[in-house]
Amino acid sequence: MTAFNPKHFGRVADCFAIALAASLPWSTSATGIIAGLWLLALIPTLDLASLRRVIFIPAGGFPVLLVALGAVGMLWADVSWAERVGGFGSFIKLLFIPLLLQQFSRSDYGRQVLIGFLASCLLLLVVSWSQWTFPGIPWPYPKNKVPGIPVKDYISQSAMFTICILVLAQFAFNTWRDGNRHLAYAAILLALIFLANVLYVATSRTYLVIIPALFVAFGYRQFGWKGAIALVIGCAVLAMAAWPSAKNMRVRVTSFFDEVRTYEPTAKATSAGERLTYWTKAVKFIHEAPLFGHGTGSIRDRYRQTVVGQTGMAAEEPDNPHNQILTIGIQIGFAGIAALLGMWVAHLALFRCQSFAAWVGFVVVVQNMMGSLFNSHLFDFTHGWVYVVGVGIAGGIVLREAASRPQRLLV
Repeated sequence: MTAFNPKHFGRVADCFAIALAASLPWSTSATGIIAGLWLLALIPTLDLASLRRVIFIPAGGFPVLLVALGAVGMLWADVSWAERVGGFGSFIKLLFIPLLLQQFSRSDYGRQVLIGFLASCLLLLVVSWSQWTFPGIPWPYPKNKVPGIPVKDYISQSAMFTICILVLAQFAFNTWRDGNRHLAYAAILLALIFLANVLYVATSRTYLVIIPALFVAFGYRQFGWKGAIALVIGCAVLAMAAWPSAKNMRVRVTSFFDEVRTYEPTAKATSAGERLTYWTKAVKFIHEAPLFGHGTGSIRDRYRQTVVGQTGMAAEEPDNPHNQILTIGIQIGFAGIAALLGMWVAHLALFRCQSFAAWVGFVVVVQNMMGSLFNSHLFDFTHGWVYVVGVGIAGGIVLREAASRPQRLLV
């Protein structure tokens, strides 16, 4: 009988959660497999009454609502059922958020999950710098990989390194305040090494915007407006100092303005040009069916109907418009957009307190919100799972902390 003790399964689920977070920087297949194993271990531990309470708070309820709208949206999509089910698949991972909220509102393994993620990112950092510094050395990765980006892509790498930078900044602040200056210096140095990798190796335009914005939020959180202004100046000084030597950053920034200036829908594809083309068409699609959209899985079909006789970027048939709000709006209209915005607001509200876990969750939510202006990050595999795991685990810790301080309700 003891083999079926829910507490044993709870410990196994905690271990799988650590493995899940550690897998995010490295492998999509491992993440999917571990997520399935985690769910199997969690099911015997589920307390339906507790889960119901989590779903009835905004932080747990809005993800369920968004998934439900995605499911219902399959009914009116004028595409094959394979496309409908494929479109709905992007929503399903959001159901893990309330499950993680419940698990880590009871578990004391939240800190180990964060350590597992940071340790995994640190290993990726070492491999990235080694590969970038010694590109001639054979590495056990595909030959078409860019030196310094050993797995996945530069956007995913910069996304996870951004989380590490801001988490280490908060850790350095806390340890400095507690008098442990040596540990604080070590955390600051490590954060700068992560930041250098984003500037010199895995340079993403999106994260060149997100990192300064998060530093401003960090400054305001710790020191008020004076801290925010000081960090704005600090980010500007750092960017100017890195500009002459950071070739990747210069190319990313200057090419953006060139791409926007020379934009023509029928021209050769560029990163900025594709977004402008996709967004323009997406707004028209939403205008055609504003309330409930064209149905789940209908995005590619809507673009397919606009490419007849077109050339260049105007002839492309994307399966997402590289904007999360537009991705939702095309499929399930303003109803879906309202649910998406409600979810983001609910998660920001969950993380409005001053604890370390709340800062981790805040970083994950703001990063996803800003990144989703330029990509469909919530529906991308890696970025979506980073959001689900980050919000679910940090949110569960915050709920657990709130339970010990019932006079300070968070949701």
